[in-house]
Amino acid sequence: MAFDQTTRNRLNRFVADSRALLSDEFTRQLQSIYGMNPISGEVADLDALSGLSPHQQETARLLRDTFEHYLAANDHENGKSKEKQNRIAALDRIVREQAFTVLNRLAALRMSEARGFLTESLSKGYDSKGFQLFHRLAGNSLGETGESYVHYLFSIFDEFALDLSVLFDRFSAQGRLFPSSPVLLELLGLINQEEIASLWAEDETIGWIYQYFNSQEERKKMRDASQAPRNSRELAVRNQFFTPRYVVEFLTDNTLGRIWYEMTKGQTKLVKACEYLVRRPYEIFLKQGEEAPEQESTEGLSQEELLKQTVYIEHRDLKDPRDIRMLDPACGSMHFGLYCFDLFELIYSEAWDIELKQGAEAFERESNHAPLTQTYSDKAEFLKHVPRLIIENNIHGVDIDPRAAQVAGMSLWQRAHNSWQKASVKPQLRPQITKSNIVCAEPMPGEKELLQEFTSQLKPTVLGQLVEVIFEKMQLAGDAGTLLKIEKEIEDAIASAKAVWQRQNQALSQFPDLVVMAKQRGEDDFDVSDIDEEGFWLQVEQKILDALASYANYSSSGMSEQRRLFASDAAKGFAFIDLCKKWFDVVLMNPPFGEFSITWKDEAKRNYPLSYNDILAAFVERGLDLTNTKAKLGAITSRTCFFLASFKGWREEVVLKQAKTENFVDLGLGVMDDAMVEAAAYIMEKK
Repeated sequence: MAFDQTTRNRLNRFVADSRALLSDEFTRQLQSIYGMNPISGEVADLDALSGLSPHQQETARLLRDTFEHYLAANDHENGKSKEKQNRIAALDRIVREQAFTVLNRLAALRMSEARGFLTESLSKGYDSKGFQLFHRLAGNSLGETGESYVHYLFSIFDEFALDLSVLFDRFSAQGRLFPSSPVLLELLGLINQEEIASLWAEDETIGWIYQYFNSQEERKKMRDASQAPRNSRELAVRNQFFTPRYVVEFLTDNTLGRIWYEMTKGQTKLVKACEYLVRRPYEIFLKQGEEAPEQESTEGLSQEELLKQTVYIEHRDLKDPRDIRMLDPACGSMHFGLYCFDLFELIYSEAWDIELKQGAEAFERESNHAPLTQTYSDKAEFLKHVPRLIIENNIHGVDIDPRAAQVAGMSLWQRAHNSWQKASVKPQLRPQITKSNIVCAEPMPGEKELLQEFTSQLKPTVLGQLVEVIFEKMQLAGDAGTLLKIEKEIEDAIASAKAVWQRQNQALSQFPDLVVMAKQRGEDDFDVSDIDEEGFWLQVEQKILDALASYANYSSSGMSEQRRLFASDAAKGFAFIDLCKKWFDVVLMNPPFGEFSITWKDEAKRNYPLSYNDILAAFVERGLDLTNTKAKLGAITSRTCFFLASFKGWREEVVLKQAKTENFVDLGLGVMDDAMVEAAAYIMEKK
């Protein structure tokens, strides 16, 4: 169904009412149960709390560890001089994240019900069929009806967490609180309102919930307080503008769809599936190595005469679909990814048929993938795995908002289950999704003592020092997101350390006493004294990544929650670094626009001298930077970048030199919900 303004208004009211209800509930719980006051910033000692159950005691400890973890980040960002402000902000973040997680979890269950892959569980509250069966089996062993219902919901969370832990892990710091029975019933009443009942079957619903969780009033208040975003959260909130479905389809059809169209030389069902795919009436696909004949000038021809001109399309190798990677560098709720999922399903299906007909050698393979027909017994078995393959290999997304990672992961997960549901694949036979490529660009954790404890164990000594450098560079990830060229920062840090080693080696052979004296005075930034051979430098980048991964994966029963949070954030940082080292065939985006955050502005000028005047220009430049040759970039942005004088350098050096613009649509006002911007949608191909 179309999400017209009336429909969006209804959903907006639902989200606002739900957020207010949950925020009030969790503020009350923090104050009355857990001794944490979001209004004053005061936190009581754990020993001062009495009458808590063992579960509540564990939650109280976890909430304090989470508070200290967030406080460390706030102190790093704002300075310790603003202690009370930082404490209130940390507690406010806890309330906000708990409320958003609960709303998302229940929305996900309601959407799963509407799609038929979850037994009726929420739509009729305590009278839902799933709970009635559960209650008959459990009897009174789990308490009264309200308590039993909560246990029922928790059992569903635990089952769904096997595939989507980022949202459903009940032991995560962001989802530890749950509303009391009266508040839960009130929330279910909001979820089951008749006026929004039809929306739960729509893919776009969760994206609008994400956008409306922060109100227009909240965004206005931020803009009134500062013209430029003051931190990463303000940057995320002020740029949450949902992309209309027709724009998503136009950009995707002419990037991902067009690439497959050229790979198959037009012999694809995408021709019919892609409504907005731009094709010319007279197209000739060139063979490998074949060049187009010289064409006559088209100057002075009418539009009708231009359309009759022959267009020669350069040869494009067929790629194994598992190696066709798409990136949304500011993904939000992953609206682009959902439509890409549709096209990838067709691409995978056709790839099987092509391989059967032309042989495995028909495909170019970048990874160590075995041919499709050798990996799966038949096409039916292969198609059963396609939803998993798409999430694990093809669709990548980055956002600076942790809530976006929840929503994007959930959107793709539900999209995969939609496919299995339509194919009548029973839940127990559905392949498990072992990973996704949705990444939150957050700073590495701020607890310096935990970092130093970790790095002090790394050998040689310079390896720990390099890890500390990367942690420091990642502090701006929340403000810069994909714009942070972390892969280059790693290369530069390694080059600096290697230069020290080479300089000392050279000096050691000539002036050994002076080198020892220099080391004692600490004249070099890196300690390379325990490196004996040059082979270390050939492997150092991988050693850094391995060190980050080993810490991120480290856990033990004795690890404190604060350490676990530190490791979890390090894992997110490592995932971000890993994504930035990949190359992509398609980049699709509705990037932020306007000013950079105050904390990133100076770095933006250094990293994007042609694009620092507006975030959108930097995103286009970075998008091209992350792509393969002949990759395609599709974006919807403000159209002003194509004619304002301040963008001249960007147009000349990025748009014209690095790429060629293939399609351009001037959309005007009123395209991105309430954003007061004249928009344009365009597709570029990287030269």
